[in-house]
Order: sequence, then structure tokens, then C-alpha cells
Amino acid sequence: MNIIKPTYVIEQELNESEMLKAIERAGRTCYKSENLVNEESAKKFVTNILKLGHESVIEHEKITVRIICDRGVTHEIVRHRIASYSQESTRYCNYCNDRFGKELTFIEPCFFSSDNEEDKKNKQIWLDTMAMIEKNYNMLIENGARPEEARAILPNSLKTEIVVTMNLRAWRHFFKLRIDKSAHPQIREISNMILDEFKQKLPTIFCDL
Repeated sequence: MNIIKPTYVIEQELNESEMLKAIERAGRTCYKSENLVNEESAKKFVTNILKLGHESVIEHEKITVRIICDRGVTHEIVRHRIASYSQESTRYCNYCNDRFGKELTFIEPCFFSSDNEEDKKNKQIWLDTMAMIEKNYNMLIENGARPEEARAILPNSLKTEIVVTMNLRAWRHFFKLRIDKSAHPQIREISNMILDEFKQKLPTIFCDL
């Protein structure tokens, strides 16, 4: 049994200057003000349209992120409609194979505090349950069950990978919902990690979130 923390990989180079220029070229079509484009104009143009709420213009640029998280989190991610998804399939992946280390990998829940005795007990219950699931999953496969049948006992905590592509407007909407205090702790955890890097590399688009 393998326990890991959630993580992510941005699947492309984020070049804010080039993205802003592309957005400006598209956006100025609305006003036929292409004559105002210069080396310094893109950032100001995009900043202004965001302030005005004209976020449809930033849909012309997209970002692809590979998110490594538990399956419970992906159930929430895929509720965002304006996006493309490719996810690791429990139907076709046989976790008894060597390429998976012949073990199940689970995402460690972020809400069990190491300073709280009740949380320590609850985490141990979780660990014991994950170990039992791994044992029984392997037994099902050994008894001839196909991965698509054995997956019936796999939990939300199972590690999965999902590649997510959204345009910039959709990412902004995603973060507004998923970093909110009312969101599930685990989706807040990974969303804040991704947003922090977006803010660093694309501050014009995401610094206000």
C-alpha cells in the first residue's frame, strides 16, 4: 500500500506575455481598435476588460493541468462543464501489475490533524480500511475477476490522475468555487496549490482571486 499527497503538473509553458497578446488581438476585434496595439498595450487591455467583467475575451487562451488526487476530488472537478478531461481508468488499470508496483496508491486526507487524538484514531481507521481494500482487491484479481469487476470495492481515496484543460475564464470560475471555505477540504487543498502557481506565472489573469 502506498500513501501519497496530492500534487499537479502544468502540462505547458505559461508565457503570460504571449497569452496576453493573443487575448488582446482577439479582444480588440470587438472595437476595431487593432491600431492601438503596441509592445506595452496587452497587459493594460486585459486588466481593463477583467475589471469591466468582459471575461469572454480570455476564453481564447487555455491551460492544461495534470492533477494527481483522489477519485472523490475528481468527481467534483468533472462537474465543471466547459473543460476537457482525460482520467486514469479503474476499468482498464490492473493495480496488481508490476507497472503499479503491485499495490494500490491512496491520497492522504488533509483533514486528519496529527495534533488531535480523535483525528489520530480516525486516520488509523482510514489506514486499516485502505489496507483491507488493497488485500481484497488483490484477492479478487487472483480469483479471476477483471479489473472492471474488482474496481467495485475501490474507495474515493484511491489515487487517480486526471488531465484537465480549461480556458482562462473557466479556470477563474473553477477557483472562485473551489477555494471557497464552503468547498470540500481536499479540493480546496489542490486548488490552492494550482492557483498559487497561476498567480505567480499569470498575475494579470489570476492575481485578484
